[in-house]
This record gives sequence, C-alpha cells and structure tokens, in this order.
Amino acid sequence: MKKWPPQYDRSYRPSSKSKFWFKDLETMDTEEREQKVILPKLRAQIKYVYESSGLYKKKWDHAGIKPRDIRSLADFEQIPFLTKAEIRQDQKENPPFGTNLCTSLKDLARVQGTSGTTGKPTAFGISKGDMDRIGEAHARAMWGFGMRQEDIVFIGSFFSLYWGSWGALVGAERLGAVAFPFGAGVPGQTDRAIEWMKEVKPTIFYGTPSFSLYLAERAKEKGVDPAKDFGFRILFFSGEPGAGVPSTKKRIEETYGGICIDAGSTAEMTPWMSNCECEYRTGMHLWQDIVYAELIDPVTKKRVPYGKEGVTVYTHLERSSQPMIRFWAGDISQWVDDPCPCGRTYPRLPKGIYGRADDMFVVRGENVYPSAIEDVIRSTKGFGDEYRIIIAREKTMDELIVQAEYVKGMDFRSIPELKKKLEEELKARGLRAVVQMVEPDQLERTEFKAKRVIDKRSLYDEMTKK
Repeated sequence: MKKWPPQYDRSYRPSSKSKFWFKDLETMDTEEREQKVILPKLRAQIKYVYESSGLYKKKWDHAGIKPRDIRSLADFEQIPFLTKAEIRQDQKENPPFGTNLCTSLKDLARVQGTSGTTGKPTAFGISKGDMDRIGEAHARAMWGFGMRQEDIVFIGSFFSLYWGSWGALVGAERLGAVAFPFGAGVPGQTDRAIEWMKEVKPTIFYGTPSFSLYLAERAKEKGVDPAKDFGFRILFFSGEPGAGVPSTKKRIEETYGGICIDAGSTAEMTPWMSNCECEYRTGMHLWQDIVYAELIDPVTKKRVPYGKEGVTVYTHLERSSQPMIRFWAGDISQWVDDPCPCGRTYPRLPKGIYGRADDMFVVRGENVYPSAIEDVIRSTKGFGDEYRIIIAREKTMDELIVQAEYVKGMDFRSIPELKKKLEEELKARGLRAVVQMVEPDQLERTEFKAKRVIDKRSLYDEMTKK
C-alpha cells in the first residue's frame, strides 16, 4: 500500500469485456490479500482513528488497546466492538456528529443519516475523499454483477437521508453508465415510473424488493408486461433481505426476466455495496479489501469458522470521516470461502443476510426470522406478494398470525385448502402459525422498506397492568 487513504484514478475503467474491475486484487490468493492489502490498510486505519477520533481513543484507552499492539488480523480481534447505541449516545452528548467525525467541517461533501424510525437518527458526515472512494467501491461491485457503460440505470428509491439511492447513483456515474435517478415516494410516482420505463427502456433497476413487486403488480393492472415492456436485464436491491430469499429472488426474476442481485449491509457501513452478489448469484461477496467483515458468535464473541452462522461485524479500511471499527451490525448470516464461478476469491454469504438480530422475534421459545416466513409464502403457489406477520398474546401464550393475500381470480372454494397448505408448510419449518387469508390488494403497499412485522405483545402487557 503506497498511501492511505487510497486515491483512485477516476479516469480508469477496465475493458468492457473484462469480468473484473481490478483482476489481480479480486482474484488474489486469500492469505496474500490479507497480508499484503488488508492488514496494511487496517493498521493505517486504526492508527488514523486513534489519533483523530475522541470516541475510539477513549474507548480503546479504557480497554488497554494501542494501535502498535495490532500487528496481525488475530491481534485485531482484541479490539472491542462498536454498537449503534454507543454512536447515538456519543452524538447525543456531542451533536450533531459526535466525537468520531475525524475530519473538519470544511472537508465534508455530504450529510446523510438514518431515518430514525427505530430511535434517534444517526448523522453521517462524509468527506470529499470518502465520496470518491464510495463511488469507486460501488462501481467495482456493480461491474462484478454485469453493469457496463452502455447501461441505463433506473434508481427507484427515495433520494433522502437514505444512503441506498445515493450509493447507486455515485456508483453508476463512476462506472460511466447512464443514471436515471427517478426516485420514489411522490403520490402517483409508481404509475409515472411505469410510463417512463416503457419510454426510456432502462436496462438496470435499483430499489427495494417490495417496491419492485409492487411496481410489477401495478404494471400488470395497466396491461403492461414487466418482462416484455420494460426489458431489465439486471435488478439489484438493498434495504430489505428479500433479494436473498430464494422464493423472492425467483419471483422477481420470473416477473421481470432479468437477474436479481442481492446487495447491502447497513447505513453506518457505506459503501454498503461492499456486500454484493456477482452475476452468478451464489451469495453476496464480502469485498474484504474495502470493508473488512467478520462473522462473530453472539455468545462467545469469537469469530466463527467458514461454513458456520454468526453475526456480522464490519470495519472500514478506506474511510477518513466517521470510520466504523468492528461495528456490530446485528445481521445474521452464514459465510463460506469455497470457489465462486466468477473467479473472485472473497468469502461469500451464500444465503445472503437472512435475519437481523433486531428483526428476529421469539414465539413460544422458538427463534423466528421474518425472511423464513417470506420464503414459504412466496414459494407456495396461489399467494400474492403481500403479507403481514402479527405476534399477539392470548393470556400468557404467544400467538403467531400470518396474514397472506391470495391471488386475484382464485376460486373461493380453493381458499380453505390453500390456507391449510400454508399452515402445513410453515409447520414443516417449525413455525406454528394461524393463517388468515386476505383478499387481494387489501394490505398496504410501499415504495420503500416494507414493515411487515407487527408485535402486539407489549400492548397486551400494558393492558394487563392496568
């Protein structure tokens, strides 16, 4: 490594026939990459944050950790995890960015943030240099799933504090593709999107899986065939785990006739496309030389071996503004390091991110992931794309209720049998649930992240206290 943080030549692009953005780096022997690329970047990043971040200096001094102590990736595992709660508390005490900004305000290019729907919003200040590196990272991942300069990229998600849309935009621009930043969320936007896509014929779609299925539903109602009339060859997604759910991936690909790419990690870890599938769709590659990922046992807090399940922990390797070091993201996944047909030697998440620690709920002692229920519903013929999961409490017993829309035009005499089938399929997965059949178009649609889990147990608890 010649210089940290790295500076990339923005005029560089590989040959359109090349599968790789940086072939030598992406196909390098894993151990060689760890020693020659990842570890030098990691040590430089650690030294930088210790000298520049009040948050880390205080945290690591308390833990007795000094940058000079980190000489190997094994040593790195001594560093304590960073949590969302710590970030929020630091920003509450030192508004607006906390003591981890690391750069001056005049060096900032963007202010982004979380929506704050599950707590106090988190503010992100992004430096000009980081914006260049974020664009570079996204372009690499996009190239890996097949985006090229001749593509037109329809960006169908909110342009707000939400990072996903902006990451897709800066990545497409850095790659040299044609960006079509349509957005989402304006009344009537979905119908206008259908008309625009028919006219412009974009070749690549970005958004959430929920919005893509809602968009297809509306298109069909207007007599538009999403596969024939749009012509997307690639659809890539973040914001929800749906694109990594096998039945949802299959439904998207059958609906649009293009390949479905799963991508994304968490807002704190932009570039979020450091987790991204390649064109072969064998699971999300972890682009370890951009963001170093670990899978950690939630009980022992030790790294799990390949082939096992754990919680994702991420570390920036190129970030000068608000870098995250061993950030406990709370995503549940399994990782492997077996070869991918694309030739890249990064570890992968073959099942994507199939659960989040804060999304998982416990019903009668069983851990339940919403994505498992989604997979059952969307692999059972006769159901539409919308569903709701309701956890209720009857006296002292929890009840799992699954509301699912059946498809339009179904013979009413078939509904009881379809209900029974879904209950049996859920039971086969270890999920005892009451299925409620819902008429088509009755459940709310969304252009952003769908909220499909409703936990009513706290309401019951409050009522019983009165």
